[in-house]
Amino acid sequence: MQRNKQVAMGRKKFNMDPKKGIQFLIENELLKNTCEDIAQFLYKGEGLNKTAIGDYLGERDAFNIQVLHVFVGLHEFTDLNLVQALRQFLWSFRLPGEAQKIDRMMEAFAQRFAGGAGACLSTSVRGHTCYVLSFAIIMLNTSLHNPNVKDKPTVERFIAMNRGINDGGDLPEELLRNLYESIKNEPFKIPEDDGNDLTHTFFNPDREGWLLKLGGRVKTWKRRWFILTDNCLYYFEYTTDKEPRGIIPLENLSIREVEDSKKPNCFELYIPDSKDQVIKACKTEADGRVVEGNHTVYRISAPTPEEKEEWIRRIRAAISRDPFYEMLAARKKKVSSTKRHTLSRTEQGG
Repeated sequence: MQRNKQVAMGRKKFNMDPKKGIQFLIENELLKNTCEDIAQFLYKGEGLNKTAIGDYLGERDAFNIQVLHVFVGLHEFTDLNLVQALRQFLWSFRLPGEAQKIDRMMEAFAQRFAGGAGACLSTSVRGHTCYVLSFAIIMLNTSLHNPNVKDKPTVERFIAMNRGINDGGDLPEELLRNLYESIKNEPFKIPEDDGNDLTHTFFNPDREGWLLKLGGRVKTWKRRWFILTDNCLYYFEYTTDKEPRGIIPLENLSIREVEDSKKPNCFELYIPDSKDQVIKACKTEADGRVVEGNHTVYRISAPTPEEKEEWIRRIRAAISRDPFYEMLAARKKKVSSTKRHTLSRTEQGG
């Protein structure tokens, strides 16, 4: 009875803060401090929030990366094609919003799949190609099925975006057309999709994390979980909440760094060339009523200077950007530069 209570407490702690949850379970001898045990715990996922699983697996320290690789290894991809394997993989956790985390996860997935675990759609889809193509499929899914993306990519655009990803050559057009049709006809099923459209919105956000927000009428600082996606900034009381406490559309807003005597690393969202105009936003009151926001500026404090810089950069980009395939372009660039580096080292060695 006591053990069950502690396990339930550990799961709850994990959903609020994955590292602390794992630490609690290890300290109470409910989980062994091994990559295998932790990966199994996350893979079974009983009572665990899939956003929290994604956060833990995406961390960059060596131990988490080992857990990620064991976790990917627990998936059975035999006889699955690339889209089927991705569907299974992306159902087991919620993909985090940070590019580096997604990068590590897709790298681990591609290594496992291209390493012979899956039935590749084409024998030519290997290694780096599998990695970039997996990215392209995720981006395509978001672009085709997110109602906020107005400019839907055509199959021709998808084919053009993937030129040269196969060791400098092109993948068979038929393969890319089949991938496109598969995603168009059946979007990825997103974890925790309970019919709430917002869940779809928060799949693969631009950035997410804890920030402090200064109140509008009552000037107190409150810790909120912020998600930046689709040119909107959403904030929640807890990471497990399905509904946001507030929504701030970024259209026509600007962002600037500010000094605050009470909090470090502050920035503000404001309406340029306008004094005392209330920003168009909405929030949910404690009793569940949705009301208009009352901020002329939103003042926010980040935990570190680095995070402040990154939030400002991402928000600025979200205020005016073409969302399609920005990340894919970066991945292709990264892969080609890695290859160039490897080639030059080989030539020097030879």
